[in-house]
This record gives sequence, C-alpha cells and structure tokens, in this order.
Amino acid sequence: MATGGNAIRGTRVGAGPMGEQDHGFHADRVAVSYWDALGNETVRYFAAGITDDEIPDTIDSPHSGLPAGRDKENPPALARTEPYKTHLAYVKERRTDDEAVQLLDEALQKLRDRRGV
Repeated sequence: MATGGNAIRGTRVGAGPMGEQDHGFHADRVAVSYWDALGNETVRYFAAGITDDEIPDTIDSPHSGLPAGRDKENPPALARTEPYKTHLAYVKERRTDDEAVQLLDEALQKLRDRRGV
C-alpha cells in the first residue's frame, strides 16, 4: 500500500538541502557587558570592526529600565528628572513680583477702558 503525503512538509521554502549546517556568513563581533545599579548584566554585541568610541558608554537596562554602564564597579546613577511645571511656574521664573503687579494693573486698566468704567 502506497502512502500519500507531501515531501516538503515541515521545511522552509528555499531552505536548501536537508541537513545543511551553514546558514550564511557570520560576521565577527565583540561582546560588551553593561551593568545597572542593581547589578544586572546586559550583553550587547557590536561589529568587531568599529572603534571603541562608536560603542555607547551607557544603555537602558532591559531588566530594570535603569541606565547601565560599562564599569561594573561604578554603574551610572539614575538621572534626576525635572518635575512637571505649570504655565504659572514658567511665568514666575521669567517675571518678578513687581513686574507681575505692573502687568496685572495694565491689563485691568485696559479692561476698564474697554468697558467705560
């Protein structure tokens, strides 16, 4: 009794002969380790031909989200983020209290002139 079936079932199109071990050219690369403040190590791979200046000094750790550096003993500290500022906070940075009073008086005077008061 002959069994019917598909001879290429389970293989990729263009995979080449079954049992092929070499699946392309592997470029030379260098492994660089990064550590975050919690001691987590992350390894990133870079092309072997690039200079050390082109490899970043810090990355964001995928484990903790903290910055990670190449020096295991001195990992980078978390950058301090500025809190959200309101529009009024920005205005207060640009104007003194005396300037604010003067601007308010001018605006009120324009309003009174328009209303005829």
